Amino acid sequence: MRVFAICQDELVIRALDDVLIRSFEVEFLLEGGPLARRLHDAGIEVTTGDPRRVDTYIKADLSPSTCFIVENDGRRGIKKVLSAIRDAGGTLIYVLHTTKTTEKEADALKAEFPDVTDMTLPELIKPTLVTELSRSMTRARVQQYQRYFADADRVLILLHNDPDPDALASGLALRNLLRRTKTTAIIGAMQGVTRPENLRMANMLDIHVEQITPALFHDFERIATVDVQPHYFGGQLDRADLVIDHHPEQPGYSTVFKDIRADYGSTSTILTEHLRAVDVNISERTATAMLYAIKSDTLFFARHTNRVDLEAFTFLYPLADAALIRKMEGAEITLERLMYVTRASENGIMKDQVFSAFVGEAPREDFITYTADFFLQLEDVKWTIIAGVVNGSLIVSVRNLGYSRNAGEFVKRWFGQIGSAGGHRAMAKAVVPIERFREKFGELSGPAITARITDMCEQFLHETAVDKKKEPVAR
Repeated sequence: MRVFAICQDELVIRALDDVLIRSFEVEFLLEGGPLARRLHDAGIEVTTGDPRRVDTYIKADLSPSTCFIVENDGRRGIKKVLSAIRDAGGTLIYVLHTTKTTEKEADALKAEFPDVTDMTLPELIKPTLVTELSRSMTRARVQQYQRYFADADRVLILLHNDPDPDALASGLALRNLLRRTKTTAIIGAMQGVTRPENLRMANMLDIHVEQITPALFHDFERIATVDVQPHYFGGQLDRADLVIDHHPEQPGYSTVFKDIRADYGSTSTILTEHLRAVDVNISERTATAMLYAIKSDTLFFARHTNRVDLEAFTFLYPLADAALIRKMEGAEITLERLMYVTRASENGIMKDQVFSAFVGEAPREDFITYTADFFLQLEDVKWTIIAGVVNGSLIVSVRNLGYSRNAGEFVKRWFGQIGSAGGHRAMAKAVVPIERFREKFGELSGPAITARITDMCEQFLHETAVDKKKEPVAR
């Protein structure tokens, strides 16, 4: 395809030639002078002529498929140039704005030349420039913490309790980044892996998670937390050397290095960027773990997904074992889980598109989160709040469709002062010692807890609605 570019700025011409010459037949039209001779001597295809005259384009022997790029530097009569091209039969016309154009000027140009496509120089360079600068900054950050961890004999990579695929994959990825082995960098958790699908992942990918107690923290020279922040451990870990997480940043701890990106759908996406930034070879095992984690944490891009999650997924996909991922996913419906769904169905309250239920004692947190996810699929349900007691703590799992009030704000509003609470717009969790819950809300149990959390959500959503009504209307 032939590209005919009408430009007068040397930097723009050289940049366009360098970018386009690999794929197109490129020729530049200049009005003449020293610049035209200089570019010609540099091997750039140059034609001289008046860009405002129709015969200039007719003499150039252009075809209907020729693409025109017209530089608009704000100093020349752009309309006369566009009219000449159009009168000569040009149809594929792009205007490259190299100076700021007012909205009024842009609208006037579009009204007269509706088939012309507008481009700006910042739009062209922004994606590449931002990506490259971000990667450079990530590279510097990773190299800093690599050096900081390099001389430590023993390293602990600490995950949250009952780690999920994102935590497991992130732990494995960080160990690769630190160039460590199973013996020099322990992947640990205070409560080990229990959920069937997570056990299946850990076994298939040979990810060993050691059970760690706070008393053992002093045995490690460096501690990193991934997919979790130290506040989660309730004061048992007030300092870490490195924190990498995609959940909203929380106070109450100190760290030497941190990379917290709450707008990312998974921590594995962050670690993918870290691995790519320093050109670490990603094994099939690690790629498989991280790809599965991104799919799992974003519900295959159905919730809290960022463009970077899609980019990480695209990068990892050819490196991973797709068949192994399908085997790991398996079927998540079990009789045990259905038992808690049944409890919630029998004891829950449906009010104003909010489904709330207390399911009683449960051996694992995943029964509560699974039930919350299950009921969000029901017709006319926009919020689910499922609570249960696990090891003496009230676990509250909140889900919503993501376009209403923030679920993370809900749990912080009611449980932030008495336990651990946080999350994103569409999903959140609170972990509260049951005695502290009862100190604040009374000796509630069974149906009374269901009724109380229903009232909490109703009040929270009502407060939001009132606040919105009070907001001044933008003029």
